[in-house]
Amino acid sequence: MNQPLAYIHPEAKIAQNVVVEPFTTIDKDVEIGEGTWIGPNVTIMAGARIGKNCKIFPGAVIAAQPQDLKFAGEKTTVHIGDNTVIRECVTVNRGTVDKLKTVIGANCLLMAYVHVAHDCVIGNNCILANTVQVAGHVEVGDYAIVGGSSAIHQFVHIGAHAMISGGSLIRKDVPPFVKAGREPLTYVGINSIGLRRRGFSDQKIAEIQQLYRLLFLSGLNNAAALDQIELELAPSPERDEVVNFIRNSGRGVIKGYSRGSNGSGE
Repeated sequence: MNQPLAYIHPEAKIAQNVVVEPFTTIDKDVEIGEGTWIGPNVTIMAGARIGKNCKIFPGAVIAAQPQDLKFAGEKTTVHIGDNTVIRECVTVNRGTVDKLKTVIGANCLLMAYVHVAHDCVIGNNCILANTVQVAGHVEVGDYAIVGGSSAIHQFVHIGAHAMISGGSLIRKDVPPFVKAGREPLTYVGINSIGLRRRGFSDQKIAEIQQLYRLLFLSGLNNAAALDQIELELAPSPERDEVVNFIRNSGRGVIKGYSRGSNGSGE
């Protein structure tokens, strides 16, 4: 771990088997777990809490001050879960008084040039492809995948297991289990391939498809569609997750595709 060409603040708490490559800077008030590899030319600033067996590639900057004019120097942190990979030139900013922390979950992959702003919460097993830009206060559910060069508006929520096409402008909330694409961003079906890979049965996938038919293809507004879903579909964790997501949406959810479009919705 002791790399003479790296600067490690004496107050940093770094596990014995962490590897720190040359020309990296690690500030005070930093914690790094066992087995993590910190590549060359990485900057890890005060407030970083990095888990076990992570990999952080050259040019990344972790726990820089938030790019928020309301930030007044309060003590905030960045938390990165175990086994997460941070590729080249990724930036992850600390929280503000809102949440006091920015969180990246375990087993995530943030590809090159991703930016995660203050007070974001990224779940476990998420993938943010190259140059995804995440504004402040965004929440991303477990297993979500966001395609490259997408931009996520502040306060947007993306549900678990959602998959969003590259180059998307994400201005509205994206509910769980769906695929989203086009401009403006639109529901284009459920993420059936991803769900099968994660062990969802064909029956469960069919139930989720029926739920979204009622929500996006029935011609009902969201409130009426949710009432119909609760009337027609038996309670289940997936049904309740979608219903609660829609009802609690702060920015409103993306729309369903029109019947005149080319998508099948399945």
